[in-house]
Amino acid sequence: MSSQVRGGTRWKRFALVMVPSVVATAAVGVGLAQGALAASFSVSGQSFKVSTDKLVGEDFVQYGSVAVGKDLKGNDAAHPVAVSGFSKATITNMCQSVVTPDLPFGLGSVSLQLKAGTDPKKPVEATNLYLDVAQLDADAYFENIDIGVAAGSVGKPGIQSGTEKAVNPNGFAQRAKKATLSNVEQTAWATTAGTFKLSNLSLKLHKGVKECF
Repeated sequence: MSSQVRGGTRWKRFALVMVPSVVATAAVGVGLAQGALAASFSVSGQSFKVSTDKLVGEDFVQYGSVAVGKDLKGNDAAHPVAVSGFSKATITNMCQSVVTPDLPFGLGSVSLQLKAGTDPKKPVEATNLYLDVAQLDADAYFENIDIGVAAGSVGKPGIQSGTEKAVNPNGFAQRAKKATLSNVEQTAWATTAGTFKLSNLSLKLHKGVKECF
């Protein structure tokens, strides 16, 4: 069974409709079954952008959650996110960027841009990869997909101490044995991985706004 999807999500509407009954996804041998709820830390006050030519991941899972932290002024902040997880993934031509605004000493905005996996023969490699995504646009192809799975049927998701993550065990869920995402453009609040191998890593600072897309 396969599915092909392209498009984005209006996250303000997502927040109103799905929180606190956020989307929850079951894991295929990983993820919720092992209690992995992506980032186990309070997120920073800055989202970041990631683009890639192709991401191929095994044991795809996806569920909604809430990333909690502070904004840049130190005020409490919470963000509805769609957590996408993979037991293994390869990423070709990855770009990650984050813009820090209003730096002192007349610096203004400064952009940090990271690139890796630019050689198709040496992609970025990750295990137990989880992405806290606020917005995603891509061409997506899924193999052996299950849509409408209850998260609680394969694990015990919930609010874990120190994770700042909330998952509804009775919420909507989906999973797939394999997912291939092409022409990816996403805005995220956090990324976690068991291992993350960055081939041909290049990290640069740019004055002003210079984002991946």
